[in-house]
This record gives sequence, structure tokens and C-alpha cells, in this order.
Amino acid sequence: MSRDRDYHPEREQARPSGTGGEMPRGGRSGSKTRPREVPAADVRDVLARQLDLPRSEHRIDVSVGDRSYRLRQSEVRALAAIGAFRVVDATDLQSESPRYGDLKQLRQANLIEFTPKVLDGHRTTVVTLTREGEALLERHQRTNDGEPRQAFYSGLVKPREVAHDAQLYREYATAAERLHASGARVQRIVLDYELKREYQRFLQANNHEQHRSSGRPDRSPAEIRGWADAHGLSVVEGRVQFPDVRIEYEHPDGRRDHQDIEVATEHYSGRQIAAKQAAGFQMHGSRAGRMGGASGRGGASPFDPHPAQELLR
Repeated sequence: MSRDRDYHPEREQARPSGTGGEMPRGGRSGSKTRPREVPAADVRDVLARQLDLPRSEHRIDVSVGDRSYRLRQSEVRALAAIGAFRVVDATDLQSESPRYGDLKQLRQANLIEFTPKVLDGHRTTVVTLTREGEALLERHQRTNDGEPRQAFYSGLVKPREVAHDAQLYREYATAAERLHASGARVQRIVLDYELKREYQRFLQANNHEQHRSSGRPDRSPAEIRGWADAHGLSVVEGRVQFPDVRIEYEHPDGRRDHQDIEVATEHYSGRQIAAKQAAGFQMHGSRAGRMGGASGRGGASPFDPHPAQELLR
């Protein structure tokens, strides 16, 4: 199969693969007799499993309102990975996909956007969903009764954190492959946005019920610890610890569990790292240099926009 010659993020250099519902501490629940799905062969299939979208390499028409797209399975996988993690290094997707033209095709359909960046000292391109891409996934998402939905996002919300966030998919891919090899079945991933959003709702719930409230959270330490316990999170030195990404999965015997991953950057203090480790998170060191011309520990070179423009043609 021929490669697409027009789009080669970082010259397609391969890199190593890296809340919803409440869950009791340890993440163990569920029935041992419930029929299990066959674990997905591709770590992105898990992220697309709730999508009623093409599952073959033949292009099929897909509609959202008055718009129509022709998609194949490998493109749906890419869309799901990008949407679930909000931002992904294009190199990570290209190195895993046998279809080197998928990202270019999705961009031409206005389902994804490219943004040139310097990550880990290398010029590359990060990929995000457009609003149209997010609408496509949400329009064709189907869940069983009581099943938590996989969240999808579009656009860059925190551009200054892209160097960090673009590494999360890579670390997920490595962890998911290990889980699959052990016979576990990954169900979905949860970013810290969702856990923190739910926590804020819990903190402010009483204020919403009181018209004359000061607006300040009035939850007691015991209530906060109870909320954390119910969500499988730890409280360290009075603060709830949130992972960058949570992988929810099921053991071969049907027990539900989760794995929490944290990517620590050079800006983490020793105290922050100690708190994350005490919370039981799997820690990974950030390999990303600073962006936009400054050099980081990874030796990032000054950003030259011309090669990035070539990527986007």
C-alpha cells in the first residue's frame, strides 16, 4: 500500500508507544457472570467501541445533519483517539496506522485541525478535533443502559500545556497494550478534566441550593475524603489527587478496576511528585521540551515555521 507523499509529520519518525461514573477504591465492582467482549486488537478500537461508525476499510457514507462524510475504520480510530485525548502528536498516530493518508483525508473533510509545535526538541504537528469532528462522534455514539460514555473534546483549551498533554495518548497506548496482553479489557479513558469537573460540582452542590450562599465550598474533610473514596482517588495532605488520565478496565474474571497515569514535567516540585506517588499513580517523566523557540532540557531547537508549513500543505 502506497504512502501519502504530501503529509509526513516529523518525516513519520516512529516514537515509542507510550469521569464520570463513581468507582469504589480499588475500582472493583461488577458481575463475574456478565458476558465479556473480545479485547480489541488496536488500542484505539477501545476508544471507538461506542461509535456506530464504519468498521471496515471500505469507505462508507456517514451523515451529520446536512453534512456527509466518507469514512473507513482506520479514520474512525484516529478520530476517536484524537477526541478522547483532546490533543495527540500526529507522529504517534501515523506510526501506528497502515493508512498514512488518514490524517490528511480527515483534515480535508474539516474533521481535524493541525497545529505545528516543537515537542521533545523535534518539529512535529499536533492534532485536535474540530467542532464538526466532535459533533460527528457524539451524533453516532451509542451506549448500553447505565454504561458511562466516552467523552470527546475538540480544540486546544490550554495551548501552554500541549507539550504535556500530547504525551498522554502515548502513555495510554503502552499501558493499554499491557492490559490487553494480560487478558484485561479496557472500557474507556477518563481525563483529569472530567474528574475535576465532577469534584467541583460536589464542592458547590450546597451553594446551588442556598440563594444567600457565600459561594465558597463548605464541605468537611470527612465529606471530601468520602467523595474521593467513592471515586477511587486519594487525599494526600488534605488535597484530592487527580491523575492525568485514568484507564478503566475489566479483569478476565469480570472485576472492574482502573489504572491512573501521571506525566510529570520539569516544573513539578518534589512535593508534588511525592503526593502523586503516594496516591498510587503510575508516574512517567515528560520528554517534551519547551515550545515556541525556547530550549528545554530536551534541547529543543528554535522554532522554524517553514518546515511546519510544509507539513500542512
